[in-house]
Amino acid sequence: MSRFVVGLTGGIAAGKSEVSRRFEALGVTVADADLAAREVVAPGSEGLARIAAQFGADILLADGQLDRAALRERIFASTQARQALEAITHPAIRQLLRDTCAQAPGPYAIAAIPLLTEAGGRAQYPWLDRILVVDVPVAVQHARLVQRDGITADLADRMIAAQASRDARLALADDVVTNDGHPDHLQMHVERLDRQYRALAAHHT
Repeated sequence: MSRFVVGLTGGIAAGKSEVSRRFEALGVTVADADLAAREVVAPGSEGLARIAAQFGADILLADGQLDRAALRERIFASTQARQALEAITHPAIRQLLRDTCAQAPGPYAIAAIPLLTEAGGRAQYPWLDRILVVDVPVAVQHARLVQRDGITADLADRMIAAQASRDARLALADDVVTNDGHPDHLQMHVERLDRQYRALAAHHT
C-alpha cells in the first residue's frame, strides 16, 4: 500500500507520458487521469448512468457506450452543460486515482494528471504529497506539437493558449523535470527523483 503520492503534470507535448513510462520501468505504479476519465464513464458505471440521466438517453450509442461526439457538441455549446458534466466526472476521477494510488504496491505511487493546474491544483487534490511538473519552454512545446501532430503553427498556438500558463504550472511544483534535452538526461533526472521519493516515503507518516 502506497501512502505517499506524487502528482505528475505538465503542459501539452512536455513529455509527461515519457516521464511516466520511465517511472513505471523503475517499478512505480502510475495512475493515469486520462484512463480514469474513460473508466468512470464505461458501460455499466454509475458515472455513465448519471450522464444519461442528466443529458438524456440519446447521449448513449446503441451498444450502451457514451456517444463522445454528441456529448462534446453539448458541452462546447454550453458552459452550464460542461459544468454539469464536470460535477459528475471530476469527483469520480479524483476518487479512482486516489484509490489506485492507495492500493499500489511499493513505497510511493504517481497520479498522472495532465490538467492538474486547470482542475484546481492542491485545493482539489489535497492528498498529493508532492507535485512534479514536467517543463519545457513554450517554443519547444510549439515545435513538438507541429511535428508530432502535423498541425499548423496557429493551431499549436491555440492549443497551448487553451491550457494554464507555464508560470501557473511551475507555481504548483515541488519538483521540476526539464525535458528539452537528451533522453539520457531525462533518465538521470527520473532516477534521482525516484531515490528522493523513496526516501521521503520511508519517513512519511
